[in-house]
Amino acid sequence: MTVEPAQENPFDTPDIETGRWLFAQPCEFVRGVVDMEGLPATVLAEVAFAGRSNVGKSSLINALTGRKTLARTSNTPGRTKELNFFSLGAAGKAAIMLVDLPGYGYARETKTRVNDWTALVMSYLRGRVQLRRVFVLIDARHGLKPNDHEVMDMLDEAAVSYQIVLTKTDKLKTGEIDIRLEEVRGALRKHVAAHPRIVATSSEKGTGIAELRAEVASLADPAQLGYKPRSE
Repeated sequence: MTVEPAQENPFDTPDIETGRWLFAQPCEFVRGVVDMEGLPATVLAEVAFAGRSNVGKSSLINALTGRKTLARTSNTPGRTKELNFFSLGAAGKAAIMLVDLPGYGYARETKTRVNDWTALVMSYLRGRVQLRRVFVLIDARHGLKPNDHEVMDMLDEAAVSYQIVLTKTDKLKTGEIDIRLEEVRGALRKHVAAHPRIVATSSEKGTGIAELRAEVASLADPAQLGYKPRSE
């Protein structure tokens, strides 16, 4: 489910069919990165997925790609400890890179380790030229927390485009989802780098997955994408 502010141009909505086609292509693990020197040497556009620990990030990436174990899921917050890169696109010609970032906030590790991961993530977000957008995942049950605002403030300062994705919306009733959307929409007005469109998702029910695939596909380099809608 994609929620669009009233002032947004409806013709700017990404194409669902392009997103479906892209995510039907091979998705391969490239590498896990523990320092900036290990970043893949590629010019491919990248989109990153960020969020608090246990926000459902791995489950969402698996739902997007239609693969149950592409991104590891765990009941233990903070399991992802690397920047994990995945190439997505036609065989032999990737169109875009997906980046699974370590969850911020709670983690069962030493403070030093958590600080190291945080520094790595922040360095990547500030300095990666080909990073097109960061999808900031927010648990729909809890809404925006202080560390979410900290990340959003940092992205504003670095002029990195980001878009809010609500997760686990199946845990809320329709009226509760509407209230949460209004809260988030109001908060976004204070953030200059935030994309105005909010995507409400459920990895379990499949809600919003097609819309989020379309958002990702809209950020790929058309020359790399290699796909044209049938109407063209």
